[in-house]
Amino acid sequence: MPKYIYGRNPVIDAIKSKIATKIFLANNSSCREIEELAKKENINCNIVSYDELFNFVHNSHHQGVVAEIKDFSYSSIEEILLSCKGREYPLVLLLDGIEDPQNFGAIIRSADAFGVNGIIIKKNRQVEVNPTVYKVSTGAISHVKIAMVSNLSQSIQILKKAGFWLVSSDGSATQSYLDIDYKMACALVVGSEGFGISDLVLKNSDYIVKIPMQGHVNSLNASVATGVLLANIRAHQ
Repeated sequence: MPKYIYGRNPVIDAIKSKIATKIFLANNSSCREIEELAKKENINCNIVSYDELFNFVHNSHHQGVVAEIKDFSYSSIEEILLSCKGREYPLVLLLDGIEDPQNFGAIIRSADAFGVNGIIIKKNRQVEVNPTVYKVSTGAISHVKIAMVSNLSQSIQILKKAGFWLVSSDGSATQSYLDIDYKMACALVVGSEGFGISDLVLKNSDYIVKIPMQGHVNSLNASVATGVLLANIRAHQ
């Protein structure tokens, strides 16, 4: 079954990243840059109605352009570790059950912004890469390696053998995220929106930290928390 992404920036990035196979443009839209990029890459541009675009993606915010894309190519943990070589303080992000594609896309965007070497996600109870994730990541997904694994705990052991220290963000922590020395190979774990990090992952963590709250709410959105944590890690490495 074909997979589609939508929106001008995601489609432009898909063309540049050579994952787009067909382009569909609304008959009254002005997408000259996309047409020229597609022509350069020998990709067919099809002129269709707005209703037809909606039928492709079931979303009215397509901005007049949709691209059919190749299946997303997940990386392996070994490929992520290879990309860490030569980095003084490599940084890997593990997601323990992020189920909201909006959050996942925003997390990928933050991961690219702060130079994360790779993201590791679970196969179960975790949203996969889908058109919404592509859209929200605003093209960052083409620049961040993502590995999907059956067992997160086994992946943690692989990272530890490679010299990584595991830092988990959890509301139960007694230590602030500001109190850690991040001058190390760091594997940051962020838990699901509703259930947090699993007990087994917490048990295998070297550090468990929290972001202190001063307002009336006791937690942050998962993608916002991830951005805060990544920014702090990179600022102190």
